[in-house]
Parts: sequence; structure tokens; C-alpha cells
Amino acid sequence: MLTRNCLSLLLWILFDGGLLTPLQPQPQQTLGTEPRENVIHLPGQRSHFQRVKRGWVWNQFFVLEEYMGSEPQYVGKLHSDLDKGEGTVKYTLSGDGAGTVFTIDETTGDIHAIRSLDREEKPFYTLRAQAVDIETRKPLEPESEFIIKVQDINDNEPKFLDGPYVASVPEMSPVGAYVLQVKATDADDPTYGNSARVVYSILQGQPYFSIDPKTGIIRTALPNMDREVKEQYQVLIQAKDMGGQLGGLAGTTVVNITLSDVNDNPPRFPKSIFHLKVPESSPVGSAIGRIRAVDPDFGQNAEIEYNIVPGDGGNLFDIITDEDTQEGVIKLKKPLDFETKKAYTFKVEASNLHLDHRFHSAGPFKDTATVKISVLDVDEPPVFSKPLYTMEVYEDTPVGTIIGAVTAQDLDVGSSAVRYFIDWKSDGDSYFTIDGTEGTIATNELLDRESTAQYNFSIIASKVSNPLLTSKVNILINVLDVNEFPPEISVPYETAVCENAKPGQIIQIVSAADRDLSPAGQQFSFRLSPEAAIKPNFTVRDFRNNTAGIETRRNGYSRRQQELYFLPVVIEDSSYPVQSSTNTMTIRVCRCDSDGTILSCNVEAIFLPVGLSTGALIAILLCIVILLAIVVLYIALRRQRKKDTLMTSKEDIRDNVIHYDDEGGGEEDTQAFDIGALRNPTAVEENKIRRDIKPDSLCLPRQRPPVEDSTDIRDFIHQRLQEHDLDPAAPPYDSLATFAYEGAGSLAGSLSSIDSLATDADQDYDYLADWGPRFKVLADLFGEEESYNPDKVT
Repeated sequence: MLTRNCLSLLLWILFDGGLLTPLQPQPQQTLGTEPRENVIHLPGQRSHFQRVKRGWVWNQFFVLEEYMGSEPQYVGKLHSDLDKGEGTVKYTLSGDGAGTVFTIDETTGDIHAIRSLDREEKPFYTLRAQAVDIETRKPLEPESEFIIKVQDINDNEPKFLDGPYVASVPEMSPVGAYVLQVKATDADDPTYGNSARVVYSILQGQPYFSIDPKTGIIRTALPNMDREVKEQYQVLIQAKDMGGQLGGLAGTTVVNITLSDVNDNPPRFPKSIFHLKVPESSPVGSAIGRIRAVDPDFGQNAEIEYNIVPGDGGNLFDIITDEDTQEGVIKLKKPLDFETKKAYTFKVEASNLHLDHRFHSAGPFKDTATVKISVLDVDEPPVFSKPLYTMEVYEDTPVGTIIGAVTAQDLDVGSSAVRYFIDWKSDGDSYFTIDGTEGTIATNELLDRESTAQYNFSIIASKVSNPLLTSKVNILINVLDVNEFPPEISVPYETAVCENAKPGQIIQIVSAADRDLSPAGQQFSFRLSPEAAIKPNFTVRDFRNNTAGIETRRNGYSRRQQELYFLPVVIEDSSYPVQSSTNTMTIRVCRCDSDGTILSCNVEAIFLPVGLSTGALIAILLCIVILLAIVVLYIALRRQRKKDTLMTSKEDIRDNVIHYDDEGGGEEDTQAFDIGALRNPTAVEENKIRRDIKPDSLCLPRQRPPVEDSTDIRDFIHQRLQEHDLDPAAPPYDSLATFAYEGAGSLAGSLSSIDSLATDADQDYDYLADWGPRFKVLADLFGEEESYNPDKVT
């Protein structure tokens, strides 16, 4: 190492002659090398006038990873040309890991690693060194950068990052067929030694497979490996570093290899003859048996196709493949008859659908077996001579008429008699009957084609010897038409004619319909009835195609004279016997424009002014509604004004009578009113509490001084007033409030006899007795001998 350092220094001096920072890596340091030889010299500062020999700078150190020594690991030494060993120079260290991973002796410049390092975490550290004057603290040289690389050791085994692996290879493959490539990764430094040099080998899986030690490619090692013998293989692969040398680290992985199937085996029947027994009653299309050929292959290579070899039974039987079980299912194509043939023999061939041309030399991929079918005799139901019977009968045919017959036979050995009957589920209304022995069908009711044109029901035949064996056949009976209905107009027409219509104008096309059905089709004729043919307003034009037109005969029509016309039309059919009907058509006269477009057909429109449109009519109606609203509003305002005047006059009246909705009982009802409510002007000033309803006080503009009160009447009124004030059951109704005067300003004067200046002798109250029972109490009061001088009461 010293020789190589000296050569590098010599080349630097010869070619550069100045400061050089080489980037070449330092020779790898071994554990036996003296660590003090790693020295970096820092050039000192000299005068630019003097050419001096500069210090050599070595800018790269190495340190071992995973160092486990008790002392810090020595890395190298920094030295400046200006350092004379007098202790005037201080060395400083900065950069990656300075102070935490690496330390420097400030006086000697020795660098140590104080922590164990891992190259896989960080492969190198970049640091900066500087020499500083201790006294002045100024740099003696520019800062110099160097690198400390972590030297790798073999501390990581190879790893298969993608394992375990799954692979497949076709069976019967030749030697060396590619299977899979595996790859192991070693985290050690691939540029240093053999720590990351991996070699592959097989620990388990020989002699079937091999692996390339450098590339990791797995290949087959034996020819013609058969999946049907062994399908799964598990191979254990090892990857070892250090080139596979002793002491290298190793890693393993598992590779699961499957032999995929190829069609190298033909189908084979396990036996050459298959025996089947089939009842003769088996329905057509049913499966009557299964046979199977065995193919050891898998998937589509094991799919088998079955075919019947042409020969006996090829027309009666068919065979298909069950996709789930790969069995051959034999089906019946035609019915079997034990009485006709009792056994069948034919061959079936089984072959693969997907062939592999590589194995054609092994022989044909097919096999053949014989199938023997024995037909079993079964007691069968009767068989009808036809699968469907069709019959015809005219409508209205008399009841009991025979319209046809059915025939069924027992084909078994020892033929039995047959009985017939109608299936009641299909002929619930019993329109037909059948003879149980002969099988003849007859009508049971009158038939109407217009009601039901076709009948469909079933007839059941059973064996007399075994009634449970039955067969069924459908009967279709068509009811033929008899001309019994006359033709009629197909739809009701709404026909209109314009007032300005011209003669010969077609105003309506009519058609007819007939409920009868003629095999050749109906032909209808149209004409006017004889009574309408005399001076007709309209006529009928027959177009000879089962339609006719209504034609006008007059020059104009008037709605005012006649709005509706009734036109009788006779329609005849062409069947035998001829049927006809008279149909009355209603024709309405309408107002039209010059183009013949109908404007109005209503009766009210006759009386409307000519040319008055609908918008004008709506405007007139709106004006009438507005006028009515104005009149109603005016009347309401007049009533409101009159009511206000009446309320004003009520405020000025002096006498006020309070009315209640409850009518009193008359003179006999002495409890209906409270006479204590009679008051005089002096009583107004007294604050008396009343239990009955009091009238609202009125503001009187003027008062006349009251006359001298009568003591007796006053005492009587006060006594009654107290009685009613203390009576909780006193009624608050039929109370008459009176006052001692009527007010001033009346030209008529007072009407009260109490205020009259005449004496009692001048007043005759006998007429009160003639007023009836309601005034009896008043007549008794004024008819007493004792005379009173009452207060004036109004």
C-alpha cells in the first residue's frame, strides 16, 4: 500500500505541479495494515512570490463496517504543512456524522469512528476538514473535503424476494424444457470481493429438474414425465454467496411445479358390451341409459364425443354427451313397440374432441363398444287412430244429431275392449255427447255460431280390462253459419248537411256489418225505403262494394224550417235466405262557410245574429255581469247609509225600551218582568246595584225638572227594587225601564195619564177590563177605590 501511495504522489508532482484532489479510491485496507499510514496533508499558506513544494492531499479514507472492537476504530490522520508540531494548529471536522460518528483529535488530526457502521444503511460519508490557528482563530488553509467509505464485509445472505414460486410445464416435455427462472438478491457490495456473488443449486427435486448455477433458470432433467403418474413436484432451491465457496451465506426458496395435461391418452370403454332394458312405454326424448368411456387426461383433453355407428337402431336412438360427467346419454327418438320388435343392437364410438398431433403415432384416439337394448312389454292404454279429430256441424242442428266418431284400439297382446267418454273439464257445458261403445259424437244442445264459432274438447278412451290405462285426444268442431241475421249499419253515424248544400253532394259514406259468416264473404246492397222514396230530400247511392253514400237532392236546407231529417235505409245481404233490415239515419242541418266547413249545429245558434262571433258573445256577457255587480253595490251602499242614519237617531231619543229575545208569559206570568226596574229621574242619581240587566245610560241633552213625587208609589217601587236586588233567582229579562218624563220639545205633549193634571175621577179605567186577560192585573190596579198620585212614568 505504501508503494502505491508513493507512485500516486510522484505522478501528481510530475504532471500537475500544484494542488491536486484525486478521486481515485484508496487501496483496500486490511486488518493487518498499519492504520497510521492513512494521512491527509493540508498545504500551508505561503507567499505567492516563492514557489514551494505543496503538500499532497489524499481525499478518501476507508473504515470497516460492523467493527466490534472495544476501542474507537482508527480511520486516518489530517496534517497541514504549516503544522510544525508546536501545538499552534487546531484541526476541525464537519459534515456527515461529524461529532456523532467520527471524531478528530484537534491537536494531532487523528480521526476515529466511535460507532459501528453498516454499509447497507450508508455506504460513505462526506466530511470537511480545516486547520485553524489556535491564537488568531483564523483558518490557515482553505477548507478541504474528503470521503470516508464504509468497507463491506459479507454480513448479508442472498434472499429470494419473489419466493415461494409456482410454475407449470407440460407433461411429456423433452429434457431441458424451460420451467422458471428464480433470482436471489444479496445486499452486500457487488464491487467488493465475492460477498454478493451468488450461485444457485438444487437441494431437493432431483433428478426431475436442474438449475443453471449462474442464471437461476430451472429446466426439466428427465424426458416424458407423465402427469397421470405424478402431477405435483416441490423443488428446493439454494442461493449461496462468495461464489459458493466454503463460509459463504446461503438462502433457500421453494418452487412448486405442476405438470400440465396434454392429450396423450385416448378414451377407453371399460367393457365391450353394454346391456340396457327399456320399457316400451318410454316417452320419446327420454333418457333410457348411460354408458361411459374413461379418459385419464384432464380438462378439455378429457372431453369425449359419442356417436352411434350407422346400423341397427340408428333411427330409433340417439346419444349425447353429459358435459358434467362425460357420459354418453342414450335417448329415444321414436316410440318403442314390444309387439313389433323386442330387441335392438348397435355400436357406439367414443373419441376425443381436442387431439394433439404429437401423439398421433400412439394410435387412434377412439374406442368402440356394443350396446344391446331389450324392449320390455308394458300394458299400454288404447291408441286413437288420429292425433286430432276435426268435425263440422251447422248451427241450429237438432239435438241428438250425430256429427262424427272417434276410434281407439288396444294394441297389446290379448286386446281389450275400449270405452269412450268426454272429459268434463274441457266440455263443462255439455254441448255434445258420445256413445261409450261406438265412439259416435252427437249434439246435446242447439248451437249458435254467433255465440260460439268453434268448440274444442277432449275425449278419453280407457281399456275395459284396466280402466286406469287411458289415452286422450282433442276434438275440434267448427260450427257452420246459417243466414239468420240481417245486416245492419256497422257504426252509428253522426251525419250533418250544410244549409248551402248543392244537389248530388255526398254527405256521408256508410258501411254495413252482418253477424252471420258466409264462406264466400257477404255482399250487401243499399237503397231507400219505399215510403221515403217519394219526394226525398236525400237519396242513397250504392257503390257496390259494401258501402253506400248519402246524397243530397235539394238546393239548400234551412235550419229554421227543419233542423233534423230522418232517412230510412234498407240493407240486404246476399245469402240464402235473404235477410234485410231498415236503419234510420239522423241528418242534422248545420251552418257552414263557403268552403263547406261546419260552423255550428246547435239549435240556439239559429236565433243568434248572423255574423256574431263567440268572442262578441263573451264580451256581452261580461258587460252584463259588471252592470249587475254595480247595481248590487249601489243597493248595499244605500242600505248602509240608511242604517247609519237610524243609529244616529237612536242616540237622540229620550225614551228607550230594552227588548229581549225571550217572550214573556203575559199578565198571568207575574215573574216574567221586574217592576222594580221602573225608575224616575231622581233614581238615576242613586247608585243602586242591580242584578238584572240594565239599559245603557243615555246622554240626555236636556232635562225637565221632575214634578213632585208621590210617596206611596215611590215606596212601592223601592220595596220591589230591594226585593229583586236580594233575590238571586230574579230573571234578567222582560224588564221595563221607565222614566218620570218623556222629554221636552214634543209638540204633541205627553201621552202619559200619570202626568195629567186631571184627577182620578176624571179618568175612567173600566175599558182596561175589556182588553182581555193580559191586562187584568193593570185593570185591577187602577180599579181599586184608593186613589194614587203616581209619578210620571214613560
